[in-house]
Amino acid sequence: MKDQLEERIDHRTEEMRQVKGLPEERRGEFRKQAEKDVKGEKETYEQLKSDPSITTNT
Repeated sequence: MKDQLEERIDHRTEEMRQVKGLPEERRGEFRKQAEKDVKGEKETYEQLKSDPSITTNT
């Protein structure tokens, strides 16, 4: 069974593929980008959770 992170990456991969209208053969490219995006979001979330004084507003 996939964990939540893997499910989010799969979902993002499919979203990117559909939005860009690119063929299934390029799924690997989208998977790499989706993984980078989702892991970056998770890292940012963890930082904000551990230190609420951090904001993303400048």
